[in-house]
Amino acid sequence: MTKHSIAASCALTLAAFGFSSTTFAGVAGKEMKEVKELKEVVKESCITGDIGVQVVSSYVSRGSFLEDQGVIAQPYLDLYFKLYSGDGFINNVTLALGLWSSIHSEKTQQGAVTGTGTSTTPMWYEFDYTVGINTTFAKNFTLGLTYLEFNYPNDNFGTQRLGQAKLSYNDADLLGAFALNPYVKYEYYFENPDGGQYFEAGITPGVDVGPVRLNFPIVGGFGASNFYGRGGFAYVSGGVVASYSLGFIPDCYGKWAINAGYTFYYLDRGNSLDTFNTGAGGVRNADDTENVFSGGIGLVF
Repeated sequence: MTKHSIAASCALTLAAFGFSSTTFAGVAGKEMKEVKELKEVVKESCITGDIGVQVVSSYVSRGSFLEDQGVIAQPYLDLYFKLYSGDGFINNVTLALGLWSSIHSEKTQQGAVTGTGTSTTPMWYEFDYTVGINTTFAKNFTLGLTYLEFNYPNDNFGTQRLGQAKLSYNDADLLGAFALNPYVKYEYYFENPDGGQYFEAGITPGVDVGPVRLNFPIVGGFGASNFYGRGGFAYVSGGVVASYSLGFIPDCYGKWAINAGYTFYYLDRGNSLDTFNTGAGGVRNADDTENVFSGGIGLVF
């Protein structure tokens, strides 16, 4: 049957049931309007997020090298719930929920905390969850207050619980393409190490080179109380991350991108950070520098 004969048959059927072409057009127009309105509602969703996985040559946390052998994959999921948006002094309030894991092919330090040397989940090195409130104020400042819990399914460490305060500033209005996006961070450990305090400061300048985004994160870490065994400087890192958007994937599936990165670490060898990294159960040599490579894929929705 041709397209014309199909159309004629549909017209006769509609006429038999008392539907004129005008009536049908009205019904179809209403449905199209409803679909359009539904799409507008979806576009204004108060729930956003990101999901992906990174593969790294070494797992480094606050200057501590936790693994540098085998395959290290780190999947993550974040959800953001918009609680408030306005034009006053406070511009936005968001509830942030996060999940993160580190999965290793090697089984370094499994069962160390229990002294058994074994675990029922030997490859599941770490599982973290976070709950926080991010408040944007004075247009360009964002204060994040977050509770974090680091769990270790393969029993290599005891559970760590901490609170974090992070203040960041979006300086794009001042510097445009040369924005540094500076931030400072403070963490207080309620458990392991009890009363430990960690400080961090960093910038993340970036530039677009054709379809590739290049970011250059620079971070400095400091400790107080018994976090590194003594207060003061612990490490500094700098590197580059190249991201490429996968524009061929339809927007209805989220914004996908792949990335590759390199980070250089300089470690202060005068505190317990160096002892931890190279002592019994440590995973690296006594050098005060380290190179870490990474790559991954993720989407924002």
